Amino acid sequence: MSYGICTLNSVALRKEPSNRSEMVSQILFGETFIITESEDHWLKIISDFDSYEAWVHKEQIVFINSDIYSKITANNSTVSNEFITFISNKNNDLQTITMGSSLPLFKKNTFKFADHIYEFEGKINSSKLSKNKLIRTAYLLLNTPFLWGGRTPLGLDCSGFIQLVYKINGYKLFRDSVQQVTQGEVLSFIEESEPGDLAFFDNEEGEIVHVGIILADHHIIHCHEKVRIDRLDQSGIYNIDRKRHTHKLRVLKQIFKG
Repeated sequence: MSYGICTLNSVALRKEPSNRSEMVSQILFGETFIITESEDHWLKIISDFDSYEAWVHKEQIVFINSDIYSKITANNSTVSNEFITFISNKNNDLQTITMGSSLPLFKKNTFKFADHIYEFEGKINSSKLSKNKLIRTAYLLLNTPFLWGGRTPLGLDCSGFIQLVYKINGYKLFRDSVQQVTQGEVLSFIEESEPGDLAFFDNEEGEIVHVGIILADHHIIHCHEKVRIDRLDQSGIYNIDRKRHTHKLRVLKQIFKG
């Protein structure tokens, strides 16, 4: 079995092994994965963070051996809490990383794997934080543009927004809303929810197609064209700009308490 790690800010994950194929997700700096298949210049991988399976171009990742892979995955990864910042390698070359990047085996402002040694002096998190902190993170991403498959502050889709906010605050969620809805405890009413809980929405066929983070006073923050705040009621999301409901509420979930 082969293993790899992302050493760029983010790399596109494709539905099929082609640059013309749909970008279904991204893998972020410092995230590891298992390689299950190879085709020409493409690798089929399973991400360790969210078990997402897709294709990545082999020139955009770094291979690591089983010993390094085991050391990284056996330890809780530290996460960058800077919106956008730089890390430097042993040659003092600078590289951009964004909020949510993983910093494997981080210790005393340094982290390394294989022959790669980096220094980072920005804000980090390596523990599970409160819902208040989670909401603050969500607000930092306001007006981030919608990007199908996006997982960074430079572009997000609805479930990528949720996953990123939770990752920065110490929690692992699956990649897509239809997977995320299987996590946590069901809430019966909006009044039972706390800011930081999740609301899921379905289409006419009953399929989960959207997700957002519940805020106080019947509001919700979600990524629809951009990360924005709208009203939330028992029917769904009431878009303040369009002055109509745009998403039909299906279920409320609590991932953690407090």
